[in-house]
Amino acid sequence: MSSNQQPIVLGKLGSSHGIKGWLKITAYTDSVEGIFDYSPWLINDQGQWREVKVNQWRPQGKAVIAELEGVTTREQAQILTNCEIAIMPEQMKELADDEFYHRDLIGCEVTNNNGYNMGFVDQIVETGSNDVLLVKANAKDAFGKAERMIPFVPEQFILKVDLQGKQILVDWDPDF
Repeated sequence: MSSNQQPIVLGKLGSSHGIKGWLKITAYTDSVEGIFDYSPWLINDQGQWREVKVNQWRPQGKAVIAELEGVTTREQAQILTNCEIAIMPEQMKELADDEFYHRDLIGCEVTNNNGYNMGFVDQIVETGSNDVLLVKANAKDAFGKAERMIPFVPEQFILKVDLQGKQILVDWDPDF
């Protein structure tokens, strides 16, 4: 694993299920089953990332469970409970030109359509209706803001996203 590439966390291993080493899976992907589109997984086992393969998986009630290669007993599974599941960035699916991952927006500079530099995207907050950019304002913000929350609504508030230039153009009042 390259030192400049950090794994992308997609979920975590839950409690053991049964006596044959199966584990419940908590997925952060759009659909719970989507986590199984990626292989191999990396798991963070006691602070060290190591590769694991999923032998098989299945729905179990409202959850999903999986059998990992080399994990054949309940005791082995219990040791892995709460380990993060991740993949390397190059394993991420290719997106259409007008789509991007949340992680791609972090660190982008945000400027409004009047040229005012509003700061940079610190994080994305998921709400029920739409995502919201949490923008950390510049240290000497003219409006005295520490941060701004800008709804991620393309064509209404988000005018342009330039991932190559790490720029986002917004229609947003800097005093709001």
